[in-house]
Amino acid sequence: MNIDLIAWGDSIGGLSLKSAGKQSKVTAHRFSYSTPVSYFGPVIMEIHQSGSGSGASKNKISTEDKDHELSPLIVEDAETNDANQGQAKQGLALELEKRRKESPSLVALAALPGPSCRRATVLLAPADAGTFTAYVIDDDPSKLPLGQLRIHNLSPLTIAMRCNGQVNKELKTRDTLLVPGQNGQLIYELAYKLGEEWKMQEDNIMPIRPTEQAQMLILKSGNSFFASTDGSTGGFLQIATLRRNPAQQAAAEAAKKTTQ
Repeated sequence: MNIDLIAWGDSIGGLSLKSAGKQSKVTAHRFSYSTPVSYFGPVIMEIHQSGSGSGASKNKISTEDKDHELSPLIVEDAETNDANQGQAKQGLALELEKRRKESPSLVALAALPGPSCRRATVLLAPADAGTFTAYVIDDDPSKLPLGQLRIHNLSPLTIAMRCNGQVNKELKTRDTLLVPGQNGQLIYELAYKLGEEWKMQEDNIMPIRPTEQAQMLILKSGNSFFASTDGSTGGFLQIATLRRNPAQQAAAEAAKKTTQ
């Protein structure tokens, strides 16, 4: 399958996947797609980092990102129940610690979707001792159709989304919501629950192009990625948007192979 690596926080350089075949270095850019990496190997994917991670930012991890770093394993699979996920989280964290004793360059483990999936996004969040925890998103077209937006609540709070004037949908932490565009756009209202009180974050319009896979990550982050020129981060919560045009990307990859 093809894997997209994304950094929760500052960019992470010098990464590579333990995959059968040629190894290539890749940088996980902060909250944005980089060059996809072809992967062929076990469902528990090893992510390694060479040296100090050439190209990675040396900025200190913000308090918000450290406080709300992701759990050791989160796999988006409707057939996986909470009990199994809890066991997997423990097992994967222990497995990472065990494997690092023999392979110090190993910095993360990610449990990929099933064999039918041909594309996945792995969001890497900072953890202890230079390691990362992985949030795995199944990007199969059936899960992420063109012209629709998938919303991920990665914040530590319950949120509510009202899209295109429809009924409010509450999303707990790590819940997702798939919403179709309407006339090439999405009108949304976002609120969050602080204690027992609901607070309005924003109402906005975003383009939803029929040729793109689009995702919205809602999180609590102090990273400079979200800061304006005066250093403020705008709202209480932060939003990152991921967009991919599969047709354009396939054409670019085909052209690259032709010139090689």
